[in-house]
Amino acid sequence: MRRKLLLLLETGLVLAGLLLGASAWKIHSALEQPLNITQEELLDVPKGSTPTRTFLELETDGVIKDAFWLRVYWRFNLAGTPIHSGEYRMQPGMTVNGLIDSWKRGDVVQYSLTLVEGWNFHQVRAALAKDEKIEQTLSGLSDSDVMAKIGHKGLFPEGRFFPDTYRFVRGMTDAELLKKSFDRLDEVLSSEWEKRASDVPYREPYQALIMASLVEKETGVPQERGQIAGVFVRRMALGMQLQTDPTVIYGLGDRYTGKLTRAHLKEPTPYNTYVIPGLPPTPIAMVGREAIHAALNPVDGTSLYFVARGDGSHVFSDDLDAHNAAVREFQLKRRADYRSSPAPAVTPESAQDPIPAASPDTAPEALPQVPAEEPAPTPAPDAAAPSNAQ
Repeated sequence: MRRKLLLLLETGLVLAGLLLGASAWKIHSALEQPLNITQEELLDVPKGSTPTRTFLELETDGVIKDAFWLRVYWRFNLAGTPIHSGEYRMQPGMTVNGLIDSWKRGDVVQYSLTLVEGWNFHQVRAALAKDEKIEQTLSGLSDSDVMAKIGHKGLFPEGRFFPDTYRFVRGMTDAELLKKSFDRLDEVLSSEWEKRASDVPYREPYQALIMASLVEKETGVPQERGQIAGVFVRRMALGMQLQTDPTVIYGLGDRYTGKLTRAHLKEPTPYNTYVIPGLPPTPIAMVGREAIHAALNPVDGTSLYFVARGDGSHVFSDDLDAHNAAVREFQLKRRADYRSSPAPAVTPESAQDPIPAASPDTAPEALPQVPAEEPAPTPAPDAAAPSNAQ
């Protein structure tokens, strides 16, 4: 009886060894099998996907065989290892083991979206909405609802996002990317605020952000940012209105059709710096680090006016007579190739398709009341604006 039990035990052990060996061979074969594809394909792994479901889907699509053994391998060797959502490249000749390695590394395909300096919030939302690789969650929401969704309820959105090229994977939401841009702006603004000149007239970083947006919209030549900021700061110190055209355009919203008239300059809006003293209540566009730095470190000087030459640069003047002479030379006798800003550089890949350029309709959204510095009594109106005529 004892001999029979030993024989059965030996037989069981042999069979178990054979079974384990066969299983190991099946798993090895399943791992080393090449993917059944003839050209590069993208494997989309949605959020919440499991290895089991992904193996089964690949087997159903005919890309792999023996999904059962691959599931066994994962269960006993990689249990608890997450599979990152996103897209993975599958190349001809790649083995299943190679694909699993890319899963473990989280080697997902990345895309990019460029948000451009000077864009308003409507343009930002349009760029997000037109990118098919971004999961859309903000469609139909008001600007106020968007800000609440990204965790900043009650903040006016204009100028609160940082222009940059953002990398993302398929499945990232528009709200997630927008929050990343918001946080980046906060980081840059805080960093530059710590390095500000000692005599700048801002009580808080937000006022500097407003000024930076005026500098961003007025500057065609990067090296002039500090000079333009200097003009604006000096005008504020003297109680002069800023009189910058981009604020008028922003205040007109969708009513601006590309031509600014004298009637527009006189029309009272919360943003018209020909009418209001000091800064407008909010930024009017997204700003880059350079514009923020210029607003916080304006260049010293005596100029109070500037006018566009027509090549993107400006003529700066100390008094109204010199400014009016420059206006006559560069504005009233415009050459055929006149430009208020330099010829554009190579357009970012993500910005090649047209993005709506309309200014936002500010009526539905409550504007934050951010006081500017108290100006001195305003002198008589200037005969011409400090900025370039459009």
